[in-house]
Amino acid sequence: MTRSVFITGGATGIGRATALLLAQRGYFVGAYDIDDERLAILDNDLKSVGGRGVVGHLDVTDAEEVGRRLAEFHETAGGRLDVLINNAGLLNAGRFEEIPLEVHHREVEVNVKGVVNGLHAGFPYLKSTPGAVVVNLGSASAIYGQAELANYSATKFFVRAMTEALNLEWGRHDIRVIDMWPLYVNTAMTKDVSTGTTTSLGIRLTAQDIAGGIAAAIEPTLPRKVLRQVHFPVGTQAKALAAGARFSPAWLTRLVNKRLAGH
Repeated sequence: MTRSVFITGGATGIGRATALLLAQRGYFVGAYDIDDERLAILDNDLKSVGGRGVVGHLDVTDAEEVGRRLAEFHETAGGRLDVLINNAGLLNAGRFEEIPLEVHHREVEVNVKGVVNGLHAGFPYLKSTPGAVVVNLGSASAIYGQAELANYSATKFFVRAMTEALNLEWGRHDIRVIDMWPLYVNTAMTKDVSTGTTTSLGIRLTAQDIAGGIAAAIEPTLPRKVLRQVHFPVGTQAKALAAGARFSPAWLTRLVNKRLAGH
């Protein structure tokens, strides 16, 4: 039995690294993106590592296209959707009022609507595949609202809430819904980002770090299975922040985030 994985935002960064890693681990990979040129490069690279799969154009804000691509992939993968990875996303940094409204709206469209579209269209195929897993790309900014990332952080709070709710709802269908919580990752998304927290914490993670975290979360260790872990912080910093927020009073969490952001 060959497991299958459908990845949005698969042409670059975390999506690309995850596609290549899971292909090497024997998954039938579907990688989708709006960047057709880089998809063609990924297609060749998947073949070069002995992977099997397909690549295709996908705008996650287009519900009709999302449904069509998932249906096509499900059929091509032999009637299976073992893993759905909602990875496509945008990040815009800066003072909230200085970012154009249309930029805020586009970020919400991709980070929120795109995830909803993927979950809704993917559900029938996940339900029919025993032991299916959904991985939503969240962020450590979903631990506490982040200055200079207000809109982005808010979209990741949405992802967090959706993940928690569907982890409860879909458990009866044998579908596990989880999310990843990295801090800043050194990809094109963060190339020109400069905020108080990038200065205080740095940009230390790589796309390969997140891909490795995703692979581990898809096939969790026994303790993680027993604890039914839902949120997966990636990297020492994110794990420390998540643990601190869980056990510290609200005023202290706010103070820590204020200091880290330099406000």
